[in-house]
Amino acid sequence: MNETICALATVPGGALGIIRISGEKSLEILSRVFTKDLTKVKPNTIHYGHIKNGTDIIDEVMVSVFKAPHSYTGEESAEISCHGSRYIMNKILELLVKEGYRMAEPGEFTQRAFLNGKMDLSQAEAVADLIASENSSQHRLALSQLRGGITTRLQELREQLLHLTSLIELELDFSDQDVEFADRTELFDLLQSLDDHISRLINSFSEGNAIREGIPVAILGAPNVGKSTLLNALLGDDRAIVSDVQGTTRDTVEDIVTIGGRLFRFIDTAGLRHTDDTVERMGIERSLRAAERARIVLLVAEPGVPYPDFSPRADQQVIRILNKSEDFQAINGLGLDNLRSQLLDVVGDNHSSTVISNARHKEALSLALDDLRRASEALHQGIPTDLAGEDLRLCLQHLGEITGGAITSDETLHNIFRHFCIGK
Repeated sequence: MNETICALATVPGGALGIIRISGEKSLEILSRVFTKDLTKVKPNTIHYGHIKNGTDIIDEVMVSVFKAPHSYTGEESAEISCHGSRYIMNKILELLVKEGYRMAEPGEFTQRAFLNGKMDLSQAEAVADLIASENSSQHRLALSQLRGGITTRLQELREQLLHLTSLIELELDFSDQDVEFADRTELFDLLQSLDDHISRLINSFSEGNAIREGIPVAILGAPNVGKSTLLNALLGDDRAIVSDVQGTTRDTVEDIVTIGGRLFRFIDTAGLRHTDDTVERMGIERSLRAAERARIVLLVAEPGVPYPDFSPRADQQVIRILNKSEDFQAINGLGLDNLRSQLLDVVGDNHSSTVISNARHKEALSLALDDLRRASEALHQGIPTDLAGEDLRLCLQHLGEITGGAITSDETLHNIFRHFCIGK
């Protein structure tokens, strides 16, 4: 991990570009090609000069200097602000590699920040989510997690678990004296409280995943009532084929759009009707499955054509749309603003800092909850406390995997950081 690394932090072609470097003696090596000895300057300062290859000037630049441990990676590091020409940036990188730098792998700067204790793993993953955010909800969720929203809640759970395990461990030390140091009523209340908190975090995944991937909205109705026209109007694009011929849409068509800062994933479905056409019937079956999975269902009808027969789940919202009527006409946009408002009202606006959106986090929490419930069952049944204590230790371990405290596998870390962009 002592290697010095470098990478582009911006896309070439703009007015300015940034090249990041980090690692032991990185300032010493950079000074060989810069017009100032950066090892002697104060940290958190910016310096004007030239990047030179021998006597040839490549570019005039500004270099921001950060010294360990007060840097993003926790190491000596710098950012070179140069002109954004692809040629210039490539020449600087070639020179840095020649002087002893190595091109960074995807996510390597953030991985070093994690390994050097500058952030935990959940915060590191939030960096990638923040970069990928495309609307205000995604941005707010990623920023909350980057600032430690999940970390704080997990730390609270961990402290409660440590208190619980310490009481049980104390009883084990005096097991030959048949002493109970933990009041059983208090102990069971604490177990139930932990169960409730972890369960809420697990249940929040559906909200977090919807923020990341889009809230699924199925458009359901008979043929030719304007479902595809409605989809195109909401997307502002001719994504779905519109035709007067019944059965044109034979499969689900999906696309996403941001409304009021929330990402929605609309699913246009095949028209519901009785048909002997095998392919169309398969499309209708897929439509019904898509509607069953959706969080919101738009039931579309028109004057003289009834709404489709659909039984929603208890947690599913249904919005009825009478297309081609005085109040709503998808083809010319009449009523669309009101529909968008209804969609936003249905989903609300979750400002919670403890919504989880990462499948890895959900899996770890689910395993932790299983461990906790095994421990609770053992204690309720009077099974020796050493077995319950082992389950609680496993619970702590699985919670630790979220923040990285219990991860020792380099392969696991590589799998997490390889999805990052280069330069971050």
